[in-house]
Amino acid sequence: MTSESPSRRALLGWGGAGLALGAAAAGGAVAVARNGEDAPAPGGAVPFHGAHQAGIATPVQDRLHFASFDVQTEDRAEFVAMLKEWTAAARRMTAGKAVGEGGFGGLPEAPPDDTGEALGLKPSRLTLTIGFGPSLFEKFGLADARPEALVDLPKFAGDNLDRNRSGGDLCVQACADDPQVAVHAIRNLARIGFGKVVIRWSQLGFGKTSSTTPEEQTPRNLMGFKDGTRNIAGTETDRLQKFVWVGEKDGPDWMVDGSYLVARRIRMHIETWDRTSLQEQEDIFGRDKGEGAPVGKAKERDEPFLKAMKPDAHVRLAHPDSNDGATILRRGYSFTDGTDGLGRLDAGLFFLAYQKDVRRGFIPIQRSLATDALNEYIQHVGSAIYAIPPGVRDKDDWWGRALFEGKA
Repeated sequence: MTSESPSRRALLGWGGAGLALGAAAAGGAVAVARNGEDAPAPGGAVPFHGAHQAGIATPVQDRLHFASFDVQTEDRAEFVAMLKEWTAAARRMTAGKAVGEGGFGGLPEAPPDDTGEALGLKPSRLTLTIGFGPSLFEKFGLADARPEALVDLPKFAGDNLDRNRSGGDLCVQACADDPQVAVHAIRNLARIGFGKVVIRWSQLGFGKTSSTTPEEQTPRNLMGFKDGTRNIAGTETDRLQKFVWVGEKDGPDWMVDGSYLVARRIRMHIETWDRTSLQEQEDIFGRDKGEGAPVGKAKERDEPFLKAMKPDAHVRLAHPDSNDGATILRRGYSFTDGTDGLGRLDAGLFFLAYQKDVRRGFIPIQRSLATDALNEYIQHVGSAIYAIPPGVRDKDDWWGRALFEGKA
């Protein structure tokens, strides 16, 4: 920028915190097909049963409805019964079926089992993924079962977290290609859980911000840059085992084949970004905006030469080589939630990152991003962390069984 141009900070008046977009752009993120399999046909169903929960390594769908819940009941048996009922409902909804006996045809005097807005719609690759927050382990005598890796996230530079958009006892991530299918799923789980759990906060998302297979065109974030260039393909199961799935030696036993999720709501100051010169935008990311090539390279997928980038370039700071190899799996989505009352869009990235251990994944990467030039344009305003248990193995299994049966 010229000397007459106001600085980014002068325009913005306040700083943000690292976006961790470059972890995908630079090769530090993972978005893959579930268990190395091809994605189902458009509108098709993703298998619900498996060693790992669907919705993590599954090819990323177009839409998201994420909900965080607080537990209201103090009755452990009642909560376990709800988890079993949730599992049964999830099994049916991911197959494109109505919950229970359906949305009509039952007793006229009773509410129907299903709310009905997804009747006639295809499964739309719906996946439902459940997670348990740190606060859940303060209930039901579960304190000794809390994993060491389920840490309380530290405060990061520039955080401006809203308590009403943070935390929660448990979460459900609903991803689908049809937004009505995703919303229907969360609505019905909330209905089933009435009196036992209540939604603490939720987030709708669109426009997946990670590429899921090398053959797909790399998607762009709301800042206009390609995101997820160097993601691992679904066939690279060795890297999933190394960076994402909890192994037998990682403990505790009930988390084996699970993962850990960090969810961050990241507000983008889009109006300021849109007035920034193209050259400065590219310097901030460390990639060109058209092709997506790293600085000094010709093609999007060329190996980045980090020293050619500015010291505070996002890709340089987020790259595994700058973070002792730290690598995360990302499934983030863009969001727009109206305006902030001052004529500015409330828009940005709903960041979702899965990893084997947050202490060796998200935390060191986010700390490295404290000096990120991108911080002038973003701010983390919501935050949560969850333990993601293993998948539902068969028709007799249910979400969280290993945790709760182990504490019987």
